[in-house]
Amino acid sequence: MIKIRVQAVAAAALVVLLAVAAAGCGGAPAEKAAQKIVVYTNADKEAVDAMQNSLNKAGYEGKYIVQTMGTSELGGKLLAEGNKIEANIITMSSYFIDSAQQKNNMFEKITFPVKTIGKTSDFYAPILGNTGAIFVNTEVMKAKNLPMPKSFKDLADSKYAGLVSIPNIMNSSTAWLLTLGVLNQYGPDESKEILGKIVKNCGPHVERSGSGPIKKVRAGEVAVGFGLRHQAVGDKLAGKPMDFVDPLEGNYDLIEAVAVVKKPNQPEAVKLSMEMAKVIVEKARPELLKLYPVALYEGEKVDAANKVGNPKELKEPLTVELLTKHQEFFKAATQ
Repeated sequence: MIKIRVQAVAAAALVVLLAVAAAGCGGAPAEKAAQKIVVYTNADKEAVDAMQNSLNKAGYEGKYIVQTMGTSELGGKLLAEGNKIEANIITMSSYFIDSAQQKNNMFEKITFPVKTIGKTSDFYAPILGNTGAIFVNTEVMKAKNLPMPKSFKDLADSKYAGLVSIPNIMNSSTAWLLTLGVLNQYGPDESKEILGKIVKNCGPHVERSGSGPIKKVRAGEVAVGFGLRHQAVGDKLAGKPMDFVDPLEGNYDLIEAVAVVKKPNQPEAVKLSMEMAKVIVEKARPELLKLYPVALYEGEKVDAANKVGNPKELKEPLTVELLTKHQEFFKAATQ
């Protein structure tokens, strides 16, 4: 009996030791991970690299975790989770940040100077801007004897049938720049007709990704496309048979920004997050400006090729609700 009891006690002790060991192995890293600042971002890899480079040089290496996700996925989490979201810092399209703040009041007021050229909210700081343009493959244009388009409306002409590619606003925020330009210039009735004809001319070349059209124009699959202006500028400067056009309807911008999530019970994490957000804005911004040459802050300059030819201001603030409204308009216009 004694022997049995000894074995039972030893077995129990072993279970306890294994449990402690398991807790020691699995708990410590989790605890350490929890201490790190979590950054959620929808940015491209190049932009993420620029932000990480700046944070690491500033001494924050190992003190943060970056998780990338698509705009829709991250936007959905912001709207659904509010400040219960795991992230301490987010970088995201500004219209999603505005809508999330309006719904959830989830972001801290920025505590460092933000001297932007245009008006901005006090709970985020812009980090990069994107603007759109029409671009063409000059060799295909010449082979097809096509005139250089000057406007989005030109792309609705039947002479471009089968030779146009645009992104789909249902999947790509870049496509919103085109829809905004058409709607602001022509109003709902004429815009519906123009968008319908453009999509008809695209045929199978309405792309899910914002970078889809320029890939097809580069490859010569189509003659004309719409997408991010700086990509076409880069191609032309690199000597590729590419050119670009600032549409008569105007160049509009989409801004991505950094914001700090409210964590009422974590004042030290909030303080550290604000310091890191400041580094991203002040130290990463020069590299981001080279990658996305849209001037956002006082004193910033871009070269002549990257200065848009027809900048225009929006008639109303961008919000998730407005995007949804325009997606429904686009869908109805192109059915």
